This record gives sequence, C-alpha cells and structure tokens, in this order.
Amino acid sequence: MDYATLLQVLDSTVRLATPLLLACLAGLFSERAGIVDIGLEGKMLASAFLSAAIAAVTGSVWLGLLAGIAASMIMSGIHGLASITFRGNQLISGVAINFLASGITVLIAQDWFSQGGRTPSLMGDGRFESITLPFAEALRGVPIIGPLYYELISGHSILVYVAFLMVPLTWWILFRTRFGLRLRAVGEAPEAVDTAGVSVVGLRFAAIAICGLLTGLAGAYLATGLQAGFVREMTAGRGYIALAALIFAKWRPWYALYACLLFGLLQAVALRYQNIDLGGFIIPVQFMDALPYILTVVILAGFVGKAIPPRAGGEPYVKER
Repeated sequence: MDYATLLQVLDSTVRLATPLLLACLAGLFSERAGIVDIGLEGKMLASAFLSAAIAAVTGSVWLGLLAGIAASMIMSGIHGLASITFRGNQLISGVAINFLASGITVLIAQDWFSQGGRTPSLMGDGRFESITLPFAEALRGVPIIGPLYYELISGHSILVYVAFLMVPLTWWILFRTRFGLRLRAVGEAPEAVDTAGVSVVGLRFAAIAICGLLTGLAGAYLATGLQAGFVREMTAGRGYIALAALIFAKWRPWYALYACLLFGLLQAVALRYQNIDLGGFIIPVQFMDALPYILTVVILAGFVGKAIPPRAGGEPYVKER
C-alpha cells in the first residue's frame, strides 16, 4: 500500500468513524447517568430521515440539521418518559424506538416523496460541503506533511470537526465540572445524589437530552454529509456498533475515540478491498461487507477484558420515603 492509498483509507476512516463517534459519545452520557440506550440506532435513523427530508424541501442543510436534532430529541424524550418517569424496562424501550424509527421513516418518506422510501438526492446548499482549512492548498506540494494535511486533516464537513472536538469537551464536562460529577454519581449511586438534594430525574433527563442532541448530529451527518439523501435503513447497524465501541472503550471519552476510529478503519478497508483474488479464490463482497461486524464481535469477545458498566445502569430509581 503506497502513501497515497494509505491517506485515502485513513480519510475514509475519519468520515466513517464520525457518526459512530457521535453516537458513542451520546451513549456515554446516557449510560454514565444510568440509562441504557439501545435506541441509538432508531434515533440516528429518525434524524437522518428528517434532516434529509427538510433539507430536500427547503434547500437548507441547516434547517435539515435542526429538524434532525429535533427528531432525535423527541425519540429521547419518549425513551426518558418510558424508562425514567414510568420506570419501564430500558432495553425494551430502546428496542421499541428502533422498530418505530425503522417503520415510520420509510412510511413517511414514501408518503412525502413517493420514491420507494427514499428522499430526493441533495445538492448544493442541501448538504454539508467540505471545508478547506487554511494553508491546505499552499502546503499540498510539501512531501509527506502536505498531502497529510490536505487529504486527511482538511477537506471534511463541519460535523466531522464538531465530532472530534466533542471528545475533549465530553471529557471536560464529565470529569472537570460539577454537572459531570453529579451525572456520573447518578449512574453509580443515585440514592446518594438524592440524599444530597439533587434531582436524580432531572439529571437523567439532562443526560438523555444530550444523548438526543448527539445522535441527532450523527444521523444528520449520515444523510447530509456522508451521503446525499436518506435511504431505507441507512444507519446499517451503526447504533449497535457505537454501543459495542462504548463497551470496548469502557465508558471513557478518549478510549471511545480510539474504538470508533478502529471500527471506522475496518469499514473503510472492507469498502475499499472487495472481490479480493487470493490465488484463484475470490473473497465474496458479502464477506467483506460483514467483516467489520464479525471483527466487532471478535474484539469484544477476546480483547476488551473486564468492562464494568455504571453500577446503577439499567435500573429505574425509586425515591426512598
């Protein structure tokens, strides 16, 4: 593999890792507060559809982004209502959100656009364009460093940079602020937080609101940044891979970045190297498509070690009288 090819693979890695990273950080906030969120997939799908639909109708990607975030936060509100207010089973609530989003997005897309559950292709201001960073063109001809800066660091949409900036911001919020301390305490010992006079319900709703915001960004990026429109089931299991990355990262922001880059790299390699000929035996394209998911299972089963989730995760809190 030459240097140019390596940069192309790494560039694809960054693009493919972005929705995983945003969804993984979303799950990090939610699970650190004790709310297990299997519904990341459904929230991303709802956001992807509505952001693409509104962008197609209005011609504004920013209105599409706001609509996508709104769709995701509504889904988060439903999950919070079911799991926090009514103390329902969080896993069942998340699975229900996934099924709801899977069906309703195709139904509405067909009703609005009559294109088989798709939205029209986005062009111009209807999608996020690549941003050329300062001095990228001037440094392009410099050996090694120039192509690295021009091809890999520059040339991404704004949501890619937002996703990577969210990693240190998440770390700072969770480990350097009073809000973050209380949020982590809610996931470990909600009764202690309640005894201190802090609302457990309020903190958990705040966590799932942040989760809704980040999954909204992830879904909008899929439909208006990574691709140019919505297609049926376009999340393709990314919400579940984000949960796997979260476990692999042991609920830590920086480790989450590394895990998502790893899974993004697996997807980039699978997309680039298809129909590989090994001395007359051609590896089927279906195997390469499934490879990232297979390796995800292998990595989680054999290389993660003991991953201890927040102690109160998945358990509804009942206020002591």
